[in-house]
Amino acid sequence: MSFQQVIGQMPEEVYKRLKTAVELGKWPDGQPLSEEQKATSLQAVMAWQAMHLTNPEHMNIGADGEIVMKSKSELKRQYRDEEEIVRIDLNH
Repeated sequence: MSFQQVIGQMPEEVYKRLKTAVELGKWPDGQPLSEEQKATSLQAVMAWQAMHLTNPEHMNIGADGEIVMKSKSELKRQYRDEEEIVRIDLNH
């Protein structure tokens, strides 16, 4: 099985765990990632994002393998239509 096939079949839950491990530099049990594990996990996360995410986050890897960075105005447009959960006035 090729790397692309493995990534294509990787469940979203595994992707999320790898992404968190790369971000924190440690596994969920607290063990630190080795340099090889960091590199391999980051590669898997980027490949999964390129294959599966149709609406990239602020900065991500697009389907064409290029880095996608959304501008501030694009992010505002994206979140403008979402329902507001709570608004707190800190001046009181």
